[in-house]
Amino acid sequence: MIPWRLTSLSLALAMLAAGCATTLEVAVTDKNYCPFLGSALCARLVEGKDPSRYSSAGPNASLAYLRYVNANAQWSKYKSVMLQPVTFWAGGDDKISAKDQLMLTNYFYQALEKSLGSAFTMVSEPGPGVMRVQVAIEDVTTATPVLRSISMIIPQARVLATLKLAATGTYPFVGSAQAETKVTDSETGEVLVAAVDKRVGSGAMTSAAQWKYGDAENAMTAWSQQLSDRLVGWTQGTAKP
Repeated sequence: MIPWRLTSLSLALAMLAAGCATTLEVAVTDKNYCPFLGSALCARLVEGKDPSRYSSAGPNASLAYLRYVNANAQWSKYKSVMLQPVTFWAGGDDKISAKDQLMLTNYFYQALEKSLGSAFTMVSEPGPGVMRVQVAIEDVTTATPVLRSISMIIPQARVLATLKLAATGTYPFVGSAQAETKVTDSETGEVLVAAVDKRVGSGAMTSAAQWKYGDAENAMTAWSQQLSDRLVGWTQGTAKP
């Protein structure tokens, strides 16, 4: 029997740390990342600031875990975005069906289009001042819906979930997603920014009861807003790369 005082303290700390974030940014540990970006560009990626496990989308969202930013990019000239279809890069042993891959890429594209479209003119052809945005889903794991709900809602189970978070960096029964992003000058092909990031489901009560791809979708929503926020800050000069 876990003392109630310990239970209350654990729950309070978990809720304070996770806040309202629906996903947590975690380290990219897969040594085979960058199937989309390619080895040459991948070699230029550097680790950003230590990822905040409790970061959320928005202006204060943490940087991608691995990233490259062109130091010579003239950000102020870019006013438009040409968004390419999102692709799914998976190995031969991937367990995500072709139907679900299509569903996830469509969801990600729509999230990106909504976020970027609120700040930039969306175009379909290359041209002056147009950024080409390409995004690839590299990996997705599913959540276990019923067990996820139990681990978040029942106090004793939430204590154990919090202990797992402290030990491993993730909650139990959550899903995850990893993606690669490349932004280039649409005319010259010059790489402006590239990144690889991974997110897992958080301990937010709002995401306790959801379907198996809910955590992956929340990650894609967070990435979409994060990318838009970064590009707005850089092109308008309100933030430094």
